[in-house]
Amino acid sequence: MPLWKIHGNGRTVAPEAVVRPEERLNWPATIAIGVQHVIAMFGATFLVPILTGFPVPTTLLFSGVGTILFLLVTRNKLPSYLGSSFAFIAPVTAATATAGMGSALAGIVAVGVLLAIIGLVVHIAGVKWVDRFLPPVLAGTIVALIGFNLAGAARGNYEQAPITATFTLAITILFAVVFRGFLGRISIFLGVIAGYIFAAFRGELDFTAVDQAAWVGLPTFHFPDFVDPNTWSAMAMFLPVVLVLIAENVGHVRGVATMVEDPAINKQTGKALLADGISTSLAGFFGGSGTTTYGENIGVMASTRVYSTAAYWVAGITAILLSMSPKFGAVINSVPVGVLGGVTTALYGLIGVIGIKIWVDNRVDFSRPVNQYTAAVGLIVAVGGFQIIDPDSGFQLGGIVLATVGAILIYHLGNLIARLRKTGADDPAPLEAVGPLGGDPADREQI
Repeated sequence: MPLWKIHGNGRTVAPEAVVRPEERLNWPATIAIGVQHVIAMFGATFLVPILTGFPVPTTLLFSGVGTILFLLVTRNKLPSYLGSSFAFIAPVTAATATAGMGSALAGIVAVGVLLAIIGLVVHIAGVKWVDRFLPPVLAGTIVALIGFNLAGAARGNYEQAPITATFTLAITILFAVVFRGFLGRISIFLGVIAGYIFAAFRGELDFTAVDQAAWVGLPTFHFPDFVDPNTWSAMAMFLPVVLVLIAENVGHVRGVATMVEDPAINKQTGKALLADGISTSLAGFFGGSGTTTYGENIGVMASTRVYSTAAYWVAGITAILLSMSPKFGAVINSVPVGVLGGVTTALYGLIGVIGIKIWVDNRVDFSRPVNQYTAAVGLIVAVGGFQIIDPDSGFQLGGIVLATVGAILIYHLGNLIARLRKTGADDPAPLEAVGPLGGDPADREQI
């Protein structure tokens, strides 16, 4: 029995139809869509290793391997590409600066192991407890604070080459508003290309490493360091990332289930978390960036109406093949700092906006003090870069850790106290939209 059934005539998709995960078009069309998925994820995936100092080919290799692992664990029932997660940028940057790459990789491995364990629990017990622990106001706050915490890093890159950075930022925004559909969704990738060409005219490129790199070869591998005492203090910075990966994976599964109109796909949530956890641990163990499901590829599926897992097998294999060219990795690493400054100014802000979008989509009620303080304190601690440092041991907790822990405590303890006291300060049930464009919420009982 074939792995995929041929959809229709294998060449076209009817206006009201979708190609389901267990179906495929003919192989030429499937290969073309698979390559399109690689292009969609590429602009985001390669930026993470560039910004964190990790080898690009290694990250690309384990991105492809992780995608294939994901398909195997979910038994070809859930289409997804696993690309580099932006949630790792801040803790990896901080851990590398204070304790070295080995400690940062150990943190990535730890996140993957914890995510895999949570995946097993979700697979056995269901996903409802995740909803209770990570409601929309908390999920949105954690995603937003990780993006806004990186504002200082974006400014540092921007200031080194402000003219190139300004051009890159402006052209990225222009691409986003000029182009429609797929091209609009990869505006950051196009912005990097345009900025790269602009930097070349300004004489800001250094091709020394590109000239010296071989055309074909294995990626460079690095290994985690669990022995260094600094590793364990740095590892605390990675724990909030687990919450982001949970939110991203759960959102991805629900998004696919909705678009395919098959609620049974939601049963794959636990396996999705398990697969992403295994993929992240494997990447971290050999020097790659942590992985997550990719929204860019959701966009490709929505525009093509092709949800076939066959296309993702093509994408995973293509990424692995690309990773086998050191020269290709050297070209990516040659992106000038000014280009990075421009694109990260937009990119880090967009991560923050994704968190805010979670609030908007779920109609979070910010008239309630618990929700107000959960978001307010979390964002200020993250943006301000608050830290707790023990000068004797060198142990430190950075802004992301403090902001995440603070937001969780404020939300859950605040809700508990407010409900016991019946003050109405707690987080109510999600608001229902009124009318086609929303409108004022109807009166409802206090919870």
